[in-house]
Amino acid sequence: MSQPPQQQDVPGVQSEMTPAPDCGEESYRGHGRLAGKAAVITGADSGIGRAVAIAYAREGADVLISYLNEDQDAQDTARYVEEAGRKAVLVPGDVAQPQHCRDIIAQAVDEFAKVDILVNNAAYQMNRASLEDVPDEEWDYTFQTNISAMFHLCKAALPHMAPGSSIIGSSSVNSDSPSPTLAPYAATKAAIANFTASLAQMLGERGIRVNSVAPGPIWTPLIPATMPEDKVESFGTDTPLGRPGQPVELAPLYVLLASDEGSYISGARIAVTGGRPIL
Repeated sequence: MSQPPQQQDVPGVQSEMTPAPDCGEESYRGHGRLAGKAAVITGADSGIGRAVAIAYAREGADVLISYLNEDQDAQDTARYVEEAGRKAVLVPGDVAQPQHCRDIIAQAVDEFAKVDILVNNAAYQMNRASLEDVPDEEWDYTFQTNISAMFHLCKAALPHMAPGSSIIGSSSVNSDSPSPTLAPYAATKAAIANFTASLAQMLGERGIRVNSVAPGPIWTPLIPATMPEDKVESFGTDTPLGRPGQPVELAPLYVLLASDEGSYISGARIAVTGGRPIL
């Protein structure tokens, strides 16, 4: 399976992708696993973040949808959350800014009076053929968006998280098998896995679980926005399963890690890679 060649400007818009990613809009069925919980999800307008937001809402959670500037995508996600009978809170802005991370949590507390689930999913990547091609500011921005934001969000959220709460980081297969053309991104994804492992040990005595998910090639707006057209066309076809994953195929794992059914899972990095091993 391959995608038609296509390119977008960063950060990418899901409504302009061909084919449209499957975020579970029509297929995901909830079973009350997150009833009464409040979730904060960064990068929740599209892709994996949208799939998680839809799943969480259908499992009974209210959702704060943090996103950069993709208003239409974010409004579409909010509509799915509200159609599930849950509260949707839209918060645009750049998580690369520490104060914005703190503002996200403050708004969640204002709206929900608590944070039960924090999903650190927003990410930036760019393909570069050589290290000399990576602008200094791009290196810094990648780290600020992908890993520093996780620090600021977690630090702000912890005072509002009770025993049984869950923190989830979106790592990547690149944390274990880094792509040379995604060097800054891959380094941040390894840092997410490592930081997650530290937090799991640090927060265990408080009853807060911390895990990371390591996706392989998943069809999201980041792909046509940050990869050359030839790589977009063949994206994911080199996996053992022979295709890219769809965001909805990640959602059940994020639900498990957020729910009481995952009550003894902490400090894990779980692969969803279409067969590419993470060891």
